[in-house]
Amino acid sequence: MKKINHTYFLTVTAISIALVYVFTAFINIRLPLVANGGLIHLGNVPLFIVAMLYGKKVGALAGGVGMGFFDLLSGWTVWAPFTLVIVGLMGYTIGSICEKHSSYSAKIISMTLACAIKIIGYYFAESIIYGNFLVPISSIPGNLVQIGIASIIVITVIEPLSKAVSRLNATVSA
Repeated sequence: MKKINHTYFLTVTAISIALVYVFTAFINIRLPLVANGGLIHLGNVPLFIVAMLYGKKVGALAGGVGMGFFDLLSGWTVWAPFTLVIVGLMGYTIGSICEKHSSYSAKIISMTLACAIKIIGYYFAESIIYGNFLVPISSIPGNLVQIGIASIIVITVIEPLSKAVSRLNATVSA
């Protein structure tokens, strides 16, 4: 990935944080059957896209801060520190892999690793919050559905978006 100037980086990062927050806050389904009141949202869609297109720094900031803001502003404040770390790590992982490899399989592998980070990270976060190692198991299916849906959407749109960003970057650096 080519180095980008600071203004461009800040602009892309701010827009990415906003997109992750909006997709998390406004495109979601609450799960009434789960003991912890889980949520399936599409915030991972812009997270995965920006991490793939702009790399690990933007991915980590967009994911951690965007979804962390959701937790803070939606009344799930206790989750915010965990979200900052877990989702930030998801974005960092995807961005790190996709900075080095642009293949379809690299994108799939990066999203699979992000899924593992989400499941393991939130399992331990819920274990701490609820003081119970069994309750978090009920969140795993929702997390799998959430990442699965996001992955399908991202794989469908990433190539045309990648071409558009390449053209934009060429214009910005000219």
